[in-house]
Amino acid sequence: MVRILNIYTISAFVALAGVIYGFDVSSMSGVIGTQEYKDYYGNPLGTRQGAITGAIAAGSFVGALFSSVLGEWLSRKEAIQVGTVLWCIGAGVQASSTSVGMLIAGRIISGLCIGITSSLVPIYQSEIAPRKIRGRVVSLLHFAISWGILIQYLIEYGCSFLKSQAVFRLPWAIQAVPAIFLFIGLFFLPRSPRWLASKDKWDEVLHVLAYLRTPNRDINDPLVLAEYKEIEEQIRNEREQDANSYRELFSKKMRRRLFLGMAVQGLSQLTGINVVLYFIVYILESAGTSNTLLVSSILYIIFIVATVPTIIWTDHWGRRTSLLIGSIVIAFWLFVMGGVLGRHGQPTQDQSLPFTWVIVGNPAATRCVQASAYLASAAFAMSWGPIEWVYPPEIIPMRIRTKAVSFSTATNWATSFTVSLVMPLLYRVIAWRLFIIYGAINVASSFFVLFFIPETKQRTLEEMDEIFEHGEPIWRSFRGLHYTARIDQLAKEIEQGKSIHRIVHVELRDDIERRGYNGFGEF
Repeated sequence: MVRILNIYTISAFVALAGVIYGFDVSSMSGVIGTQEYKDYYGNPLGTRQGAITGAIAAGSFVGALFSSVLGEWLSRKEAIQVGTVLWCIGAGVQASSTSVGMLIAGRIISGLCIGITSSLVPIYQSEIAPRKIRGRVVSLLHFAISWGILIQYLIEYGCSFLKSQAVFRLPWAIQAVPAIFLFIGLFFLPRSPRWLASKDKWDEVLHVLAYLRTPNRDINDPLVLAEYKEIEEQIRNEREQDANSYRELFSKKMRRRLFLGMAVQGLSQLTGINVVLYFIVYILESAGTSNTLLVSSILYIIFIVATVPTIIWTDHWGRRTSLLIGSIVIAFWLFVMGGVLGRHGQPTQDQSLPFTWVIVGNPAATRCVQASAYLASAAFAMSWGPIEWVYPPEIIPMRIRTKAVSFSTATNWATSFTVSLVMPLLYRVIAWRLFIIYGAINVASSFFVLFFIPETKQRTLEEMDEIFEHGEPIWRSFRGLHYTARIDQLAKEIEQGKSIHRIVHVELRDDIERRGYNGFGEF
């Protein structure tokens, strides 16, 4: 229990990167409706506002592509620290921006951080977590994102009463605070044992595993030795294959996994929730809502609460079930939003508004649109939101994991950038029909999940080859996976004295103990 709590503590702390990401999501939603922002930046509408909002996704796309190089060279931990430095620089540029161009530049720099951290934090979390709680641990990232969205939005709501440029400058400057804490705290956390193994630092691997898995850092614990042996065997097999990592990434054997990781990340951005989260103020105003800043905060609170069930039970009900049910429920509520807006709305002639369709004098329809937005975001928070971070890193072998996840995350940000860029324009042109389109995409996504996404719950990272190369048909995955994991079998063999692995590494461990290794990558 002590070590499990330790895993949660480490994973929750590195999830501060999710708070940073959440700050990004609501960094615009709370200020685009303020008069101070409109006056200073010339009331940006359409693609101009889309470029401002989407700039951070453009930077994230580039950061995600470079994350694999940094993650392999510096380690996951140090690469995340590089990202936090970039975030602080970007926050400073945004807070001091004097033009739309400078604001976009600052958001691109901040985006580099989001691309790096959103790729590497899930990898780090999945590589330190035991298989039985891996989904729960990585889901903490989405939980942190939800909190970041709410905190930044409440900061912006509070600053909206200042009636000066501090309305937008102060929230953008405060964005640097969690990045500073994350940068400092990472010095005290261990490196990923699987990254250490890839660098032949086997003494550190053993002690980091002992630190993560046992209450007294027992390097002779059967589960520690079993996991050590499994990692060791995988590294040896990978080196015997002597494969070029990029060539293997696009090989016939790995193409399917790469595509699935990219598809999950891309489809998560096409659920329509980005539209709701980034532009909730526009949606509520067009639905006839007054005091949109306060009403919008309810959505972000619901977003947090809805994430909790997934964190607790995702390793029980699985990734596949979550995605399938989530797609169907999101589609339903988006259809409701589009239908109510279309049936009870009317065109508006005020061209200064960011929308061209509005509900007037119909409180019931207004409340229906609000409730549908809340419930659609809740469904996303319980399904696609957490799973998009859990699934890609766990299905890819360690030798190409950072490269594959960088492509997956880059797909996320390329899609997010496109949505952010064109959504303000589309909402002005096609209005309520936009939600019908997103609902249809969710229906299509449910069929994609049904026929192409295999279940991966309760399997170790080293066992994913069995699922994709020798697994049962996809449509039978709902029955669940009932088996004794290989790591448990190894642990029993070691405990019963059937494995000589303990003897093989006695000399190594004695040497480590004499040198005084502290478990954090240092002697």
